[in-house]
Amino acid sequence: MTDNPRREILKKAAALGIGVIASADTVLVRLSQAKQEPSVDGFFPGFKKLTAKTSGATINFVTAGNGPPLLLLHGYPQTHIEWRQIAPRLSQKFTVVAADLRGYGDSSVPPDGENHLGYSKRAMAQDQIELMASLGFQKFAVVGHDRGGRVAHRMALDHADRVTKLAILDIIPTYKFFHSVTNELATVNFHWWFLIQKEPLPETLLGNSAEAWLKSRFDRMPATALSSDAFAEYLRCFRRPESIHASCEDYRAGATIDLIHDAADLDRKISCPVLVLWGERGAWPRLYDVLDTWKERASDVRGGQIPSGHFIAEEKPDLLMAELEKFLG
Repeated sequence: MTDNPRREILKKAAALGIGVIASADTVLVRLSQAKQEPSVDGFFPGFKKLTAKTSGATINFVTAGNGPPLLLLHGYPQTHIEWRQIAPRLSQKFTVVAADLRGYGDSSVPPDGENHLGYSKRAMAQDQIELMASLGFQKFAVVGHDRGGRVAHRMALDHADRVTKLAILDIIPTYKFFHSVTNELATVNFHWWFLIQKEPLPETLLGNSAEAWLKSRFDRMPATALSSDAFAEYLRCFRRPESIHASCEDYRAGATIDLIHDAADLDRKISCPVLVLWGERGAWPRLYDVLDTWKERASDVRGGQIPSGHFIAEEKPDLLMAELEKFLG
């Protein structure tokens, strides 16, 4: 089979809302050949900085280590450098891959697609499946925070034979979120409804105040958790007009096509072991029994509260490391 027919199959499957699981792994690898660039990422000493061309995007990532494969997926409005404090330590036991989601960081910005399909968690998950296959990893563990956790949730459903263990940080399932809205929830998470407004309203407002907006997203994080260098890197990536648009599309997909995909899978549960961690200073424990919300969506769930806010990997890296080491083994 040539690359072009395989690409057409992937496109048709995405258009139909079908989770693609490659039957010919060699084809997936050809589609996702990793391109090596100089190791210029100062946040990850000793890591290789690479890009991989998937069937729908070009994904930027860093990697190091020689153990079992472990994929790290970041949240909003971050990039792969969210993992800068724990990825080097994890790489002592795992082959760590910390990737930028499509539209974020230095990954490419694909077209929106019909009903925001281009930024559906299904499409985002497909990128990461192909990325890992390009590195020779057909099965791997995943840690996802925030938007990355939503991508990982979809990945564990669409590619159940690929994800061996799943750790989800500080979210509840998207479907649950939109179907249990309260005044308090909408107030705390107002940006969900702001970002999904019709283009170009949020893009214009954010483009005119990118730095102020970014600071507002981190305003509850302890000052010691976010260095000026890290903030500058987040701002470099976020303030690009195409990146602002892509992040809005991510949220627009969450309120449209992702709900359609999730509704179709309400009778299915994640089959692999799941670790759920959440920040005690966040909104979720005030409004939900977080563990119970995930027991509705997964068969094997454990986890608990971390004494932090939303950005666990940056606020409490030592505690997160301890939990991940116990869970991942």
